[in-house]
Amino acid sequence: MRNNNPLNIRRVPGTHWKGSLTPDPNSVANGDSLPFVGSQPHLVAALKPPVAPEGEGRFVRFESMEYGLRAAFVLLRTYSTKYRANCIRDIISRWAPPNENDTEQYIQNVCQWTGFGGNERLTERDWPKLVQAMARQECGIELSNVLIEKAFEMFKNERMKE
Repeated sequence: MRNNNPLNIRRVPGTHWKGSLTPDPNSVANGDSLPFVGSQPHLVAALKPPVAPEGEGRFVRFESMEYGLRAAFVLLRTYSTKYRANCIRDIISRWAPPNENDTEQYIQNVCQWTGFGGNERLTERDWPKLVQAMARQECGIELSNVLIEKAFEMFKNERMKE
């Protein structure tokens, strides 16, 4: 996966993800597509948020798959705490709204692949299985449990430092 973003997390102006690759300000100023120059958070404030073209430029690119997965866990925490989205139906309805996706099919697929019910309350310990299924739905890839667990440990360890 070229952008190391298996859940297709979109670029949002003003949001900087740990491990994300920053758009090159010279190319953005010239109206080019979004090449990346490495993780340089000091450049983010200096950039006027670009209007991303259709395709990959709309999505965050990460240094590694672990950082892309870690971001998914951060978003799940936000969904749980801020929006009280704690079941597959609520999470997927927010993540993949019907105006952009076949949300019901997405929910059915994730339920089938995880073994969780659509309205079953999930806890943080269920998130690795959920993220694995969402990556399968989003990108058609089966990520290893080892990779998912490594990213989940990154998420948990960083949260402990907060």
